[in-house]
Amino acid sequence: MGNICRSPSAEGFFEQQLAQSDCKNAVSIDSAGTHSYHIGHSPDSRAIKAASKFGVRIGHLRARKVTASDFDDYDLIVAMDRHNLEGLQQIQPPGSRAQLRLMMSYHPDAQPTEVPDPYYGEIDGFDYMCELLEAATAGLLLDVESRLNRAV
Repeated sequence: MGNICRSPSAEGFFEQQLAQSDCKNAVSIDSAGTHSYHIGHSPDSRAIKAASKFGVRIGHLRARKVTASDFDDYDLIVAMDRHNLEGLQQIQPPGSRAQLRLMMSYHPDAQPTEVPDPYYGEIDGFDYMCELLEAATAGLLLDVESRLNRAV
């Protein structure tokens, strides 16, 4: 939503996964929110702390809002929950190339079906979010690698 909890954390986890992949130079990643609440702000301090427990650094990231050009610049846009997925579907320009997916569709268990928003909770919600994102971004990387291999 505001690009200070789930999405920058997902970016950090995926960036860490991608760094160990052969396709690291073929993939461009970024996170963005569907709302403009926190544009220019760094991630929530609890998200930074929770991600750091997994060796993921996200403090350098800054919030931004999804733009129409993102739907042409990226092949895949991943939402954390259905509400944000619906918001993305509403602003997706006709004919854009981006596919829209839920992050948890990449999780090996696919449960829960959405990444819960930890913003109004305590640090344990951020830790749980990171556990989900670690596994889901590993699955996302497998999908991206498969897509790249099919394109060759």
